[in-house]
Amino acid sequence: MFAVLKTGGKQYKVASGDVLKVEKLAGEAGDKIQFNEILMLGGDKVTVGAPLVADAAVQAEILDQAKGPKLIHYVKRRRKHSSQRKKGHRQQLTILRVTEILAKGATKSGVTAAIGAGSVVTVADAPVAKKAPAKKAAPKKAEAAVAEKAPAKKAAAKTAEKKPAAAKTAAKKPTAKKSAAKKPAAKKAAAPKADSK
Repeated sequence: MFAVLKTGGKQYKVASGDVLKVEKLAGEAGDKIQFNEILMLGGDKVTVGAPLVADAAVQAEILDQAKGPKLIHYVKRRRKHSSQRKKGHRQQLTILRVTEILAKGATKSGVTAAIGAGSVVTVADAPVAKKAPAKKAAPKKAEAAVAEKAPAKKAAAKTAEKKPAAAKTAAKKPTAKKSAAKKPAAKKAAAPKADSK
C-alpha cells in the first residue's frame, strides 16, 4: 500500500518503511508524528481525495534533524560593472521513517500531527473553529453624550482652519513686491533711448 502526502509545499509518494527528507518539522529524534494531508491512497483499491482523503493519515518516526547540502547563489548583474553577490544557504531538513499508513481512523489515533516547521498540534487538541459572540449595542445615554460633544468639536475645527489660511496670504505678498521692483528698473533703461533721438 502507498500514499501521497503533502508537507512543506511538496508532495511525496511513500510506502511503509520508506525514509524521507522533508522540510523541517518540530520534534526530536524518536518522536512519532502523523501527516493528515493525504492526497491519494493506493494498493488493491485506489482512493483519490477531493482534495484530501477523509480520515486518512501517514504515521512516521523522526530519525534526525539535519541540514541539507550548501547551495551557493551567485548573481552577476551587468557586464563592465562590479555588481556581484554571493550567498550560501543550507536548508533545514527532518529525516523520517514511515511506520504506518492509515486508511481510516486518523482522528482517533492520538499521535501528534505534523503541521509545519515549529508548530505541532495533537489530534485530540486540534482547535475547533468557534463563532465569535455578537457585540452588544451601546447604551443610549452614551450616544446622546457623544452627539452633544460633536458640534463643539466642529466649531473648534473651524477656528483652527482660519489661522493657517491667514498665514498663507501673508506669505504671498512678499513675492509680489519682488516682481514690482524689477519693472521700474526696466522702464528707466528705456527712457534714455527715447531722449537720444
